[in-house]
Amino acid sequence: MHAKKMQQRKQKNHLFKNLSFFMTLITITVLFLLLYDVFKDGIGWLNWNFLTSYPSRFPEQAGIKSALVGSLWMISLTMPIAIPIGVMTAIYLEEYSPENRLTTFIRVNIANLAGVPSIVFGILGLTIFVRTLGLGRSVLAGSLTMALLILPIIIVASQEAIRSVPNSLRDASYALGATRWQTIRYTVLPASLPSILTGIILATSRAIGETAPLIMIGALTYIAFLPSGPLDSFTVLPIQIFNWTSRPNADFHGLAAAGIIVLLAVLLFLNTTAILLRNKYQRRLND
Repeated sequence: MHAKKMQQRKQKNHLFKNLSFFMTLITITVLFLLLYDVFKDGIGWLNWNFLTSYPSRFPEQAGIKSALVGSLWMISLTMPIAIPIGVMTAIYLEEYSPENRLTTFIRVNIANLAGVPSIVFGILGLTIFVRTLGLGRSVLAGSLTMALLILPIIIVASQEAIRSVPNSLRDASYALGATRWQTIRYTVLPASLPSILTGIILATSRAIGETAPLIMIGALTYIAFLPSGPLDSFTVLPIQIFNWTSRPNADFHGLAAAGIIVLLAVLLFLNTTAILLRNKYQRRLND
């Protein structure tokens, strides 16, 4: 009887393994086809003039300069706002907060916020940052809105990373006379930093590719100048791509494909930088 059950479990395990492999293969195939279609349509439009020109009504003269600079502006403001707040919140919830109903309520709601549609954060940003605080349709308003969007992701990832640090490391630090903050700073954070950086990578990927919140707060679809400060108007790569895809002229669809390639390149560069930092700290921890 026991051997029969073991045989059934092995068959189910083998079936599930094959099913998972098949679904992964389908996903990779679809992704490859999408990338092939994008590169086929956009590679012919990708040149230096495309990167250094402003948007135009004429496809041959149109470029992505303002959207590219606007995206870099937004990310450079969003991440310094979201990362410290997210990590410090996770430290408080895991290391300082008492175990009671209020703490449980906060943790559950933070986890739920990670799954809230991005348009809701756009409405919140429009109400608070654009209208109440009077920031207008500025880079700062967009960055604060995107910071709200990715905060739950950073908090949840940082919580899991801090929670995964063995208590034996904390006890050893306390045994040597370290305070709680010294234990967190010199023991817990270095051990959890690689996993925290993984969450930051995911958050950055979402922030740079979101469109709905920025459209909601009034980010412009056409800008023929570069932002010179955080209170200037701006546009970003996803909005510019959306604008081109909505036009009937097929040439603009090629421009949109080229814009997608640029967006993927920026995202790949940011993720590669974060991964290299994560691996560096991981090697330092292992040594």
